[in-house]
Amino acid sequence: MRVLATAKIEAAAPEGGESILIQFLKAYRDAVQYVVDGIWLLGDTPSEESLHKMFYNELRRLGFRAHHVSEIYKRAREVVEGAKRNRGSKPVLKKLTARIHPLDYRVDFSAKVLRIAVLNSQWVGLRLKWYKYLDKYLDGSWKPGEILVSCRNRKILVYITSHRDVKPIDFRTVMGIDINFNNITYTVIDLSGSLVTIGVIPFKGLEKLFI
Repeated sequence: MRVLATAKIEAAAPEGGESILIQFLKAYRDAVQYVVDGIWLLGDTPSEESLHKMFYNELRRLGFRAHHVSEIYKRAREVVEGAKRNRGSKPVLKKLTARIHPLDYRVDFSAKVLRIAVLNSQWVGLRLKWYKYLDKYLDGSWKPGEILVSCRNRKILVYITSHRDVKPIDFRTVMGIDINFNNITYTVIDLSGSLVTIGVIPFKGLEKLFI
């Protein structure tokens, strides 16, 4: 079984780097919107192979790397399928967020620096604001995956995903939870049906909500 974790980290770009990053994020958003506009009226959402034939060359001419383009396809399909599933109107994207493939970034955890590939073979370096709890992902057992880079109100945020494989253990007990107006009652039994423990936790959440 694979376990995923996402770390949210605030970042800062050196002088001049922020404007380059924002330019990339705007171009990325506009590219996703372009693909959304191009496939919205189609009956079925095209496969990634079809999207590649429709948009690859044009997006590459705009300065995106090959993996940028594949992530743009993926995001556009998610947006269109989600909107149609909810019977919504054609989405208009506003947020400055880009999904970055592992081959399009380099991270130095010891120096707390992240480098991201942007338009036209440029790279932007970001200084990461570190938190102690992030150290547990650096023991070699977690493998970094794709990241999300976002900018809102001039604040840069990086979401780094990591994963590792774990072996599920066999469970030995089952817990039942009963949420009442003024308490939570829990009961734990073993696999033979014998009672292990029972307890009551005071809780007034529903009482405050409905009374």
